[in-house]
Amino acid sequence: MKTVILSIDDIRLIVNYVGLDALMNEMINRLTVALKEFNEENTVIHLRSGFKYSQPNLGLLEWMPVMKVGGHATIKIVGYHPSNPKSRNLPTILSTISVYDTVSGHLIGMADGTFFTALRTGAASAIASQIMAAPDSKVVGLIGCGAQAVTQLHAISRLFDIERVTIYDIDPTVSQSFLTRASFLNLDILAVEASSLNLLVKSADIICTSTSVGIDEGPVFGAGETKPWLHINAIGSDFAGKMEIPTSLLKRSFVCPDVLEQAMKEGECQRLSPDEIGPSLIELVRNQEKYTFVQEQTSVFDSTGWAFEDGVAMEMLMGYADELGLGTSIQIESISADARNPYDFVTSDRDSMRIGAMATLPIGRQI
Repeated sequence: MKTVILSIDDIRLIVNYVGLDALMNEMINRLTVALKEFNEENTVIHLRSGFKYSQPNLGLLEWMPVMKVGGHATIKIVGYHPSNPKSRNLPTILSTISVYDTVSGHLIGMADGTFFTALRTGAASAIASQIMAAPDSKVVGLIGCGAQAVTQLHAISRLFDIERVTIYDIDPTVSQSFLTRASFLNLDILAVEASSLNLLVKSADIICTSTSVGIDEGPVFGAGETKPWLHINAIGSDFAGKMEIPTSLLKRSFVCPDVLEQAMKEGECQRLSPDEIGPSLIELVRNQEKYTFVQEQTSVFDSTGWAFEDGVAMEMLMGYADELGLGTSIQIESISADARNPYDFVTSDRDSMRIGAMATLPIGRQI
């Protein structure tokens, strides 16, 4: 049995085949359907866990598992290292995704998870915005202009007729580079300085915060005047003590967490009591008509990231890989002819293996 490895070149071919806009549309549609059909009896999801550290730099490595009972399990390993862009010219978030057969334990496939993490995170925000934001929202504000901001704006632009985008980052060079990174959207995008941040907040219909603000260093904007119907997608909180939204604004808003228990531990919801938190994204999607009143008040989607979304994204990716015949099949696992002998793959046909090994060893090391 072999494992299909999808390289970044394979993923590039898939994206070029489908198209970025079409792929985001499909991600939004697939995730919406999956949320509506979510069944906790045949879907097992553990909250993410992992290693958090401050040396040599602040960071974490986490695992995010989801399993369809009797089907397959998807496990994403994600690294979050906010010093990456400046220190190593690497994305803040790097990840890989593996899929396992739950009948045998066989590793079915592996792929990069960085691109699809951004894609599914943007899709989740678009879904939440479609339900909670004012339907005629036209002005988007982005606070934090790193990698996540690109897919946030891309996803929202697929569902809203955006006329103006105002952006801010603590690093002006990141704001300026965003204009190039998001140029494929053909939107009117204006970068502002810190002195105009309050105006950004005041004029926006939808705000996406996707920053690497430090622990106990938030919020990332002040509790000033906003439009009565402002909707915020809060993306950046992923540590205890980390916050992006002013507490006063959060407490007067309708707050929807993606995963309640996780959001109360490390999202914006960690500053709220249970009675101050609204329904989860699943409930919101299943009963959209029930929550149309939210479109007339301030609202917050507390997006901490959910393994269920990774499973949906990976299923889409593997489907296209199969359709296009992409990926490299590799024998990773030690599967011997004698299932009870872990050394069988070594000891069977020893003579031919010995000859092959001798031919590849450097002179002086032959045995």
